[in-house]
Amino acid sequence: MEINEYFEIFKKVLDKVDPVQVMNMINEILRVYKNDNQIFIIGNGGSAAKASHLAQDLSKGTIPDINKEKRIRALSLTDNVPFITAVANDENYENIFYIQLKTFAKRGDCLISISGSGNSPNVIKAAEYAISKGIKTIGITGFDGGKLKKLCDISVHVPLNEMAMVESVHSVILHYTINYLRMVIEGTKFDNDNFNLIQN
Repeated sequence: MEINEYFEIFKKVLDKVDPVQVMNMINEILRVYKNDNQIFIIGNGGSAAKASHLAQDLSKGTIPDINKEKRIRALSLTDNVPFITAVANDENYENIFYIQLKTFAKRGDCLISISGSGNSPNVIKAAEYAISKGIKTIGITGFDGGKLKKLCDISVHVPLNEMAMVESVHSVILHYTINYLRMVIEGTKFDNDNFNLIQN
């Protein structure tokens, strides 16, 4: 496949993403921010890396001014390696996110689960626990969405059966989310000519 062909397919996949789903996710993040609740983010493999990246972007990228007190409180549960390896070794891998949620999360918080297949057992178990405790759930999925798409309060779905491109589209959606949140919180706007955020 030529690179131009790949780009054309990518654009077609982007057109299949429902903007309403993305705005529902953004509005939930704003709710959590306004109420000073916590966002927890989980995923496996490439989605674990995206969880780390999203947590950093939410906590810092949305509010670059380090002197501003009120911030988006976001943590990736993929980053606590000692906790993850202890649970995986002593219990089983399925519990690595569930036990962290049980330890740290409370009603009113939000769980963002990123899973290409939507069927990872550790992600599903964490989402089920979150729902049982009044923690809002957002599922970011690909393929047919799997169990996660049906389970979560808010679904952001990329309808494609190719993992690498699904993950690429997830990145675009999440970077848009950060830019939009920054525009709302910081009062900036997007400069279409220079592809940059500028102060109003």
